Amino acid sequence: MVNPAAESEPRGEAVTLFDAVGGEPTFRKLVDEFYAGIATDPLLRPLYPEEDLGPANERMRLFLMQYWGGPNTYSAQRGHPRLRMRHAPFRIGPAERDAWLRHMRRAVDSLDLPPAIASELWNYLERAAYFMVNVMEDPAGPA
Repeated sequence: MVNPAAESEPRGEAVTLFDAVGGEPTFRKLVDEFYAGIATDPLLRPLYPEEDLGPANERMRLFLMQYWGGPNTYSAQRGHPRLRMRHAPFRIGPAERDAWLRHMRRAVDSLDLPPAIASELWNYLERAAYFMVNVMEDPAGPA
């Protein structure tokens, strides 16, 4: 992974994306914005079985912070991420992926990040969303 933020740093002192975006407060805002959309989404809300979205919010925030160079709290609490395994019980098709991406796009845009950093973050999130798809047929389409 190339870190656009590191381009302006002296050699040997690479800055993680976690640090470049302002650390935990930025990831908290990202995930809070994302889950604000999920809370009212009729397609996605049922994929979150907990009555309160707080635990899912925290898990995602901790995962993203760790992935981008922040503390390893996620792994310390939950072990290896195993994203596909953890999402396997839920139907994730193209419609769910696209709805997830709509909410995440809005959340990323709300951060007003420098374009290179926003692009790096978005590219990862988009790849991850496509990777999570586990059902290819569309139930709304022809059988």
